[in-house]
Amino acid sequence: MTALIIVFFMVAALASIPIAHALVLSAVGGLFILDRVPVHLAIEQMIAQTQSFPLIAIPFFMMTGALMVSGRLGQSLVNLLSMMIGRVHGGPAQVGVLSSTIFGGVSGSAVADASAIGSMLIPWLKKLGYPAPFAAGTLAAAATIDILIPPSIPMIVYALVSGASIGALFVAGILPGLLMCGGFMAVCYIQGRRRNFPRDTTPFHWGAFLKQLAHAGPALAMPVLIIIFLRFGIATPTEVSVMSTLYALLVSGLVYRDLTVAKLKHAAIEAGISTGVVLLIIMASSVVGWIVTYEQLPAAFTQFAKETLQSPWLIILAMNLIMLATGMFIDLPAAVLLLTPMFVPLAQAVGMDTIQLGIMMIVNLSIGLYHPPIGTTLFITSSIAKVRIGDVVMELLPFYVVAIGLLLGFAYIPALTLR
Repeated sequence: MTALIIVFFMVAALASIPIAHALVLSAVGGLFILDRVPVHLAIEQMIAQTQSFPLIAIPFFMMTGALMVSGRLGQSLVNLLSMMIGRVHGGPAQVGVLSSTIFGGVSGSAVADASAIGSMLIPWLKKLGYPAPFAAGTLAAAATIDILIPPSIPMIVYALVSGASIGALFVAGILPGLLMCGGFMAVCYIQGRRRNFPRDTTPFHWGAFLKQLAHAGPALAMPVLIIIFLRFGIATPTEVSVMSTLYALLVSGLVYRDLTVAKLKHAAIEAGISTGVVLLIIMASSVVGWIVTYEQLPAAFTQFAKETLQSPWLIILAMNLIMLATGMFIDLPAAVLLLTPMFVPLAQAVGMDTIQLGIMMIVNLSIGLYHPPIGTTLFITSSIAKVRIGDVVMELLPFYVVAIGLLLGFAYIPALTLR
C-alpha cells in the first residue's frame, strides 16, 4: 500500500496539487483501492492528530510574530544593527542576517521572516548598491535561522510526532541558530570584502545609538524571557506562547504605540491562516504516517539500514541525504511529519538522541526552503527583489556550503545540540 500511496502522491504533486491535499488524496486513494482498513479510521486519525494541547502554541506564536515584526519595531531594529555593524565589509547584508536571528525569537516562522525582513531590507540593500540577487539570497538563507531560534513552529510539529520535549528542543536550537548566524555573517563579510560591496557611511553617534537601543529593548527582551521561562520550568511552551502574545500586545500598545484595530485584525487573520495551513498538513501527514506505521515500515526500514549500512556514521549520512532530497520537493512541516516516524527508531538504534535528531532534521530540511525547486523563502525574496531564481541560486552557493558544513557538525557532534 505504501508504494501505491507514493505513486499517487508523485502524480498529485506533478499536477501542482498542494502538498496537504496531495497527501490526503494519495492516502485515501490507497485505502479505497486496497480496502485493507476502513476509511473512517483514517478520518478519525486525521482529527485525533489535531487534538493535542501543545498545538495551541502555534497560533499564539504566529500572532506574536505578526504583532512584533511589523510596525516601528522592525525599522528601529534595522537602524540599531546598522549602527553596530554597517561599517564593516558586507555590514548591511550582515544586518539582514542578524535581524532574522533576532526576529527568530519572536515569530518562529521562516516564511513570515522572509516576507517581513525581506520587504524592509532588500530595497534598502539595493539602494545602497548591493546586487539584487545577493540581497535576495542573503535574506532567503537568513530567514531559515528563524526556525532554529526559539520559538520554532517546526520544532513544535516535530515534538508532536516524536514525543520529544518542546522546551528541550527550543533550548537545543539556540547554539545551532547562533552558529548558523555566525556562518552566514562570515559569508557576507568575505563576499563584501572580495567584491567591494558598499558600506553604511552614516556617522556614528552614541546618543542616537542608545536611543535606538532603548527603543528596541522591550522587543529584544522577548527571546531572553522565553528561554528563561522554559529553561527553568517557570512555564510550559503553551503557556509561554500565550504570555508572549500578551507581552506583544502590551509592547505594541504602550511602548511603540502602533497597535491599531486594523493591525490587530490583520495579525489575527494572518495567525489563523498560517495555523490552518500547518494543521491541514498535520492532518494530511498523519494519515500517511498511520498507514506507514500500520504496515510496520519504520521497523523494516530500521532493520534494512542496520543490516546494509552497519556503521552508525553511514546510517546518519544516509538519513541526511534522504532528508536533503525530501526537503527539496516537500514543504518543511510535511517533511518533518513524514520522516520523523521513520527516523526516530533508526536514530535510537544508532544511539542518537531524539533531540539531536530533531535539530539535525530541521536544519537539514530548512535548506530546502532556499533551494529550488520548492524554495519557499527563495521565491519570496526573489519576488521582492524582482530577480530571476537562477541568479539568486548562484549567489546562494557559499551559503549552501556553510549550511552543509554546520549540518554535518550537528549530525556528528552531539555537544552542539544537547544541553
